[in-house]
Amino acid sequence: MPPGRWERCFWSWGLLLWLGVESTGDVLPTPQTKCTDFQNANLLRGTSLRVQFLLFTTSDPSCGQLVEESSDIQNTGFNATLETKLVIHGFRALGTKPSWIDKFIGTLLQATDANVVAVDWVYGSTGVYFSAVENVIKLGLEISRFLSKLLALGVSQSSVHIIGVSLGAHVAGMVGHFYKGQLGRITGLDPAGPEYTRASLEERLDAGDALFVEAIHTDTDNLGIRIPVGHVDYFVNGGQDQPGCPIFIHAGYSYLICDHMRAVHLYISALENSCPLMAFPCTSYKAFLAGHCLDCFNPFLLSCPRIGLVEQGGVKIEPLPKEVKVYLQTTSKAPYCVHHNLVEFYLQEPRNRDTCITVTFLGSNVTSSVKITIPRQHRHGKGVIAHPNPQCQISQVKLKFQASHRVWKKDRTTIIGKFCTAPLPVNDNKNMVCLPEPVNLQASETVSHDLKITCI
Repeated sequence: MPPGRWERCFWSWGLLLWLGVESTGDVLPTPQTKCTDFQNANLLRGTSLRVQFLLFTTSDPSCGQLVEESSDIQNTGFNATLETKLVIHGFRALGTKPSWIDKFIGTLLQATDANVVAVDWVYGSTGVYFSAVENVIKLGLEISRFLSKLLALGVSQSSVHIIGVSLGAHVAGMVGHFYKGQLGRITGLDPAGPEYTRASLEERLDAGDALFVEAIHTDTDNLGIRIPVGHVDYFVNGGQDQPGCPIFIHAGYSYLICDHMRAVHLYISALENSCPLMAFPCTSYKAFLAGHCLDCFNPFLLSCPRIGLVEQGGVKIEPLPKEVKVYLQTTSKAPYCVHHNLVEFYLQEPRNRDTCITVTFLGSNVTSSVKITIPRQHRHGKGVIAHPNPQCQISQVKLKFQASHRVWKKDRTTIIGKFCTAPLPVNDNKNMVCLPEPVNLQASETVSHDLKITCI
């Protein structure tokens, strides 16, 4: 970890403690029910591990049933033939119930018929971050003992899916390690970075912890881990700054937590909506934006991974490769999904300097832009543009040839070329659409053309 990073982390967590603005989202059970809610701790009562396992089912998705012994499980609506999904929250500085947990559980139960178990370790995750880290192994053992009771009731290891948020992702990895990587699936939602970036495989989440391990990275430059930790690692918008999140420290708590928690909200959105959050393997985010990774052929043989509950994230090859970085862009708010398009421009004649062209898509009062560069002495430039609407709903494209920096006189250079576009993934040229005539572009002037593309 670079010098000074620890100081920034201490400062960030201290400010988070001071602000304390997250709602607890408490729900009071009615007298007729036997519902149990999350515990509340505080700095004086926290860090001693006191775990609750709360079962939620489709028959009553808002009622958490406390299960401690095997007899408790048998007396609830637990169905051993269904998948079992454990949700593990992360560090809770103020000792409050996570504000996102109710919606997360409800959406999960709407998306799939499963047993959902929320692991409440608010005690033990409260106060100082490094004290919570010390409880990770103990919590992993507690969860493993609980899982052993489920397995004794006929639950198969491969039907267990653990979803861990932040520090909870490494708890999930610990449980998976105890079960020798035979659990079905682990999803890490922005796995925590501090104390884990340089940790051993036994100490953190890694691809050996389940039959399929995936991670969604949204804050790699602060609270999230910056290295791949699964079979498939989604680096959303490059993995760092998320659109719509504050970029100035004056925003306080939101500045600290918005990027980190985006992974949770993306996952909820993926469960709620049919529009795909599809990603593409690439060597870097920069290379992806430059249009160098379009088809998911290497290493997934054209099966592009998707965020959500689809089996193995939609990856259909065996054996699964490990630590594959995949990239996607999103919008700033739910449902977050965009449609990625390749855009290309072919010059009739190469030039002696770089040629920069801004491409803008218009559709349903929404615009998206990208700048592509054609290197000097080359004829072809390309890039990836992200648009909220599918390609067939894009009505117009605008092209602008950027003028060279001439202070003493206006740049009157004109270029001629061909514009083409295709939706990702580009597995062949069947879906490529090109403007029918060559395009004439004069420096600094914008040219508009209609796009008429048939919906697939």
